[in-house]
Amino acid sequence: MGDCWSRTKDQFDNLEKHTQWGIEFVEKYTKFVKERSEIETNYAKQIRNLSKKYQPKKNSKEEEETFLTTLNELNDYAGQHEVISEDLTSHIITELTRYLQELKTERKSHFHDGRKAQQHIESSWKQLEASKKRFERECKEAERAQQYFEKMDADINVTKADVEKARQQAQMRHQMANDSKSEYAAYLQKFNQEQNEHYYTVIPNIFQKLQDMEEKRIERISVCMKKFADVDRQVLPIVGKCLDGMTNAAESIEPKADSKQVVESFKSGFEPPGDVEFEDYGQAMKRTVSETSLSNTKESKEKPGGKTKGKLWPFIKNKNKPPPAPPASSPPSPSAVPNDPQSPKQHKEPLSHRLNDFMASKPKMHCLRSLRRGGSVPEDFSHLPPEQRRKKLQGKIDELSKDIQKEMDQRDALTKMKDVYIKNPQMGDPASVDPRLTEIGQNIEKLQSEVQKFEKSMCVFTVYLLCVCWPLSSPDGSYTEEQNSEVQVKAQPIPTPTTTTEFDDEFDDEEVLPTIGTCKALYPFEGHNEGTISVAEGELLYVIEEDKGDGWTRVRRNEDEEGYVPTSYCHLVIIENKTWHTESS
Repeated sequence: MGDCWSRTKDQFDNLEKHTQWGIEFVEKYTKFVKERSEIETNYAKQIRNLSKKYQPKKNSKEEEETFLTTLNELNDYAGQHEVISEDLTSHIITELTRYLQELKTERKSHFHDGRKAQQHIESSWKQLEASKKRFERECKEAERAQQYFEKMDADINVTKADVEKARQQAQMRHQMANDSKSEYAAYLQKFNQEQNEHYYTVIPNIFQKLQDMEEKRIERISVCMKKFADVDRQVLPIVGKCLDGMTNAAESIEPKADSKQVVESFKSGFEPPGDVEFEDYGQAMKRTVSETSLSNTKESKEKPGGKTKGKLWPFIKNKNKPPPAPPASSPPSPSAVPNDPQSPKQHKEPLSHRLNDFMASKPKMHCLRSLRRGGSVPEDFSHLPPEQRRKKLQGKIDELSKDIQKEMDQRDALTKMKDVYIKNPQMGDPASVDPRLTEIGQNIEKLQSEVQKFEKSMCVFTVYLLCVCWPLSSPDGSYTEEQNSEVQVKAQPIPTPTTTTEFDDEFDDEEVLPTIGTCKALYPFEGHNEGTISVAEGELLYVIEEDKGDGWTRVRRNEDEEGYVPTSYCHLVIIENKTWHTESS
């Protein structure tokens, strides 16, 4: 019997060790998932910081816009890792932490029941052993009392009273032995019943509960391990979409289209300069003293490369009449090509003027952002270089003017129709025309407002040309783009005749006339007459004196070149007292 109890106790010890290992494994797995969750959180944080660190600045280029899409998708990708961390915490870590407490409580209860059952059967066994020993002792005492009675009854010397006393004592001992026997039998029956229940009911139930507990623990761990994988699997579609977004952004890049946008953005709109003509400085050595007349001196000063500072117009300064009008022959067609063989060659501009034009037409660096695919173009075309912008603004004004004329024609037609209806009511109701006239009036007002807006943009743009482009040329031939950066281009000194008249020195300190507007040459003009200046078709010049009624306008190409051009050959934009108006032939 003792070996049986020992084996049962050993089984409880083994089960206690095994279930304790199961609890420790649950704790270990919970810690593992917790560390994985922390890794996902830290990884997501690092990915978000990386995406934020490389966010492109405003006014970014097309490639950076595509890179921005990649960064945004990467940010969403980091969000999915945060989802993984949250799901691991809520569905595994929290659940296992709560279940671990329940498991410990249940295990403690089962082993408490087992120890209690073991103690009960041991107590019952002790009671059985005690009743058995008492029965054995009582039997021995009854036998000794019986032997003593028989001895006293056989002795003739013993009195009858002593024999009777011995007989009563033997009977009492026999009764006590019988009572202990009955008690022992009862305890034995009880113990056998409890022992049978202990080994066939109580202990198996406890073992079954422990087994069920272990199976539930294993099943719970299995579910958590599966959930551990499912958490990742659930975000894979969204992660795939993030990766697809990155791929689509990369595939949307069109190198040729992007390069074309760059070309369109930086294109100035000006015609390329013609060939530089040869300037023969050797003619100065062939001149004689008699050739240094005022006329010859002026002609040498009027060369594009010369640097005369106001020596160009000695007679005009004294308000003499400008040179005679050009020949009566009709001007060239506006569609004439400046470099056509039948047209005179363009007047060649000095290198310093070309650099000035280039710096004045420098486009804004943020124009690519406005030109990116799907983007919107500013209404004032501010993303374009100066010449392109001027053309677009003028084209918009002309288009709106045509629309206004169409609306006005419709209004005139409807007005005449209304007059007819008034005079002849049988032909129609005059009031039926009023809604349409009201609508046309509103359309005209709207279109006129648009025209004023674009004309204002044109005026502001012209101010930009006057205030930005022209001041780039400094007296010493240098050009300044910004206060913090300078591009110095020194004009090469051109030899002047060794014999210079005193008349030339008289105009060394002549005040340079201020710029009052701009003009663009509509046709090429050779400028052979004295006091005129040759211009090429499409060339932009600065107006320094308006037409006085004789058909000529005084213009300046740069610091050293001034002269008259036919007013009918140019499109003028004049500023007077901050009020702008345009003149064109």
